[in-house]
Amino acid sequence: MLDEDEYARWIRSSKGTLRSAKGDLDRGDYNWACFKAQQAAEFAVKALLHGLGLHAYGHSVSRLLTKLPKDLVVRENLIQAAKTLDKYYVPTRYPNAWAEGIPEEYYTREDAEKSIKYAEEIIGWVEESWKLLKGEKS
Repeated sequence: MLDEDEYARWIRSSKGTLRSAKGDLDRGDYNWACFKAQQAAEFAVKALLHGLGLHAYGHSVSRLLTKLPKDLVVRENLIQAAKTLDKYYVPTRYPNAWAEGIPEEYYTREDAEKSIKYAEEIIGWVEESWKLLKGEKS
C-alpha cells in the first residue's frame, strides 16, 4: 500500500529545497546551490522510499536509489548524476574539507547549474515513478 501523505511531505520538501538552490545560484552562492541540489535529490528519493514504506536512511543519493524495488528501473545516467551530487554533501559546507581556503572559493556557476540540472532530473524521475506506481499515465 502506498503512503501518499508521506510521499507528498518529502517531495514538497524536495521541491522547496530545489527552489532555494536556484536562489543561491542567482546570488552567486554556488557551494550552497550545489549542496541544496544534493539535498533536493536526496529528499526526492526518500519521498519514493517512504511512500513505498521502505527504510530511507543515509545521505548518499546513489545508494538510496539502490534501495528501491528492482522493478523501478534506474537508468545509468541517473546513477551517475546521483554520484556527482553525492560529492557535494560535505565539502560544499566545511572549510576543513579543503587543505586551504573555504568552500565558497571552490565552486563555480557551472558546478551549481549542473547540480541543479541533475537534481531536477532525479526529482522528475521520482515523480514519474510515483505516477507509474499509482497506475497513472505520465
